[in-house]
Amino acid sequence: MAVLGLRFLDKTEEEVVHAEIVECLGSVGVLVHSAGVRKLLADAGAQVAPRTDLVKLPESLVKEAVRNAPKSIVLGAREPKRDLRLPVTGAPYVSTGGVTLSVTDLETGQPRPATTKDLADIARLADALDPVDAVWPLVTTSDVPAHAQFANELWTCLQNTTKHILGSAGSGTLGVPDAKTQIALGALVAGGEDTLRKRPLFSVLSCPIAPLSFETGAVEAQIEYARAGIPVIGMSMAMGGITAPVTLAGTIITLNAEALASLVITQTAAPGAPHIYCSEATMADMASGYIGYRGPEAPMVFAAAAQMARRYGLPKMTGILGIDAVKPGVDVPFGELATLMLTTMSGTDLCSGIGGLDLDAGCSLEQMVIDSVQWEDFRAFLRTFTVDEASAALDVIREVGPGGSFLNHPHTMKNFRSQLFFRNKKARLYGATMSDRMVSDAREVVRNTLREHAVEQLNRETIKDGDAILARYLKTSPALA
Repeated sequence: MAVLGLRFLDKTEEEVVHAEIVECLGSVGVLVHSAGVRKLLADAGAQVAPRTDLVKLPESLVKEAVRNAPKSIVLGAREPKRDLRLPVTGAPYVSTGGVTLSVTDLETGQPRPATTKDLADIARLADALDPVDAVWPLVTTSDVPAHAQFANELWTCLQNTTKHILGSAGSGTLGVPDAKTQIALGALVAGGEDTLRKRPLFSVLSCPIAPLSFETGAVEAQIEYARAGIPVIGMSMAMGGITAPVTLAGTIITLNAEALASLVITQTAAPGAPHIYCSEATMADMASGYIGYRGPEAPMVFAAAAQMARRYGLPKMTGILGIDAVKPGVDVPFGELATLMLTTMSGTDLCSGIGGLDLDAGCSLEQMVIDSVQWEDFRAFLRTFTVDEASAALDVIREVGPGGSFLNHPHTMKNFRSQLFFRNKKARLYGATMSDRMVSDAREVVRNTLREHAVEQLNRETIKDGDAILARYLKTSPALA
């Protein structure tokens, strides 16, 4: 199938990148701040420096991890028709963004701390939006204790969408107790641990701390999830010039070394466990110190990450999506918007970011609608086309002949709708850059959807049991969690 896509590295450069990654992991190594995980890696053949947290990963261990990792996975959903099968050909699956701190109030238009009710509304809206394939908990809920936020967010989403829950915060730095709680909630809804393993209803994010460091709680939780069959998204967020070399090549080496080290940890703990090769690394904005998602280098770095994931045959999340303006609307210039959208052409299987604002400091329901309309329009660039003798239509060319017209030929009438994209009438309104004139329309879409869209409810007994699991965890000491 023919599909438009980005490529950054030529074959020779790709070989150089791979060789440098292997050398980096084997001679520089990574910090693993968990004695248990260091022992696990040492037993598998890694070199652990005495009295330090430094672990060097030999090429043989990296190759074994790549060999053991599944090359295709299923991200399950409460509604089986909504399962996501990786890898994809063409447009990637997309989800909302994640872990923002505030939500723009639908009535006042002002940002405020997000609550569980806000997340429930976000999940229901995402459930209804056709361009959204999965739900990443878009907000950090402020109305529960910090140690229980991730478990509460997963449980809220499980009740308010039948789509896959992508990257469920991944226990972040919260560790094994939080992971066990999330696994218990997932197994409850799935119908048991074995069923959850076969069709995991949620996946988890596990981020190294750039450069080349794995924090205690996150890496120990990653082991727990891997052994339960929950897909781990091992995301590098290296920033060129701050947590990676300022050269694009150096950043590409760093992000891929982190991604492969994460893969090694998953596969050493549970060979064959689902793992998604992931990067949101890019160059730093040296004027502000923020991550440079809108810099023109971003699509290049994302494309290089996707190339390396393809080399290893791994499912991948190497693209971002969303307007990401400071306030709801499309208040960004065309060049910055194009940068974000171009990353979706890296060949990635997954993208997140719908609904986020201001580098995911905040979010809004209206922005979810705006980003969805934008994506519905842009993903037309990533449609797949068949190129073969039949589609070449030489017989039609011969029949019409030089100087003829194809307009009224039956072949045109039969095929034009499958070959041409017809834009949604709202595309012009929602596609205006440096504008917020689409926000009022998006707000009405949100209101109507929340009023009319119903998500199939879990049965009462399941809700009762899930509430009890969460309540027990809420009562645990944050220090123990």
